[in-house]
Amino acid sequence: MTDIADLRRSYERAELDEHASSPDPLKQFELWFQQALDGQLPEPNAMTLATVGENGRPSTRIVLIKGFDARGIVWYTNYHSRKGRELAARPFAALQFHWVELERVVRVEGRVEQVDPEQSDAYYRTRPLDSRIGAWASPQSEVIASRGVLVANAAKYGAMYLLNPPRPPHWGGYRLVPDSWEFWQGRKSRLHDRLRYRLDDGEWIRERLAP
Repeated sequence: MTDIADLRRSYERAELDEHASSPDPLKQFELWFQQALDGQLPEPNAMTLATVGENGRPSTRIVLIKGFDARGIVWYTNYHSRKGRELAARPFAALQFHWVELERVVRVEGRVEQVDPEQSDAYYRTRPLDSRIGAWASPQSEVIASRGVLVANAAKYGAMYLLNPPRPPHWGGYRLVPDSWEFWQGRKSRLHDRLRYRLDDGEWIRERLAP
């Protein structure tokens, strides 16, 4: 087995300069996200979501971004899941995108809110039928006896709702409203570029962080 301590690479694909980056973090994110799409990266919409439980312990999982605009970043999930329970207790979270092939990371922090039910309804209707049934079938984050429980639940709700399952009341969207962004571009000799945008009295302050 390769010695893990010897695993390293030199990052030399690009640079991130204060004067070339957008003063608006949303526009900078839009640019990088589009470049990730154009580069046909595997799952460029995947992001790590970090939350904190009532006991102060953090937890992470991968979710998929389903939209972003001036209001924030949106994803959808089960409100009764571990992340849903943790967000109900502490409505703040951190997101991270890691586009390995571009040697880039984007970190976002802020307050989290549920999106309007109408928005969740509209997105739910666009999902494949199996995914809509799956939202009913899975008691997410709960202990189950076997995979057979999921299969049986899917069959039950599939027979119940046929082609038109309604959105489960326990399933819908969240929006993270950013108050901090960080854009990381890998550079040679570990002297990486890090630009942070922090919200100060309604204005975005852009500043460079040491790597």
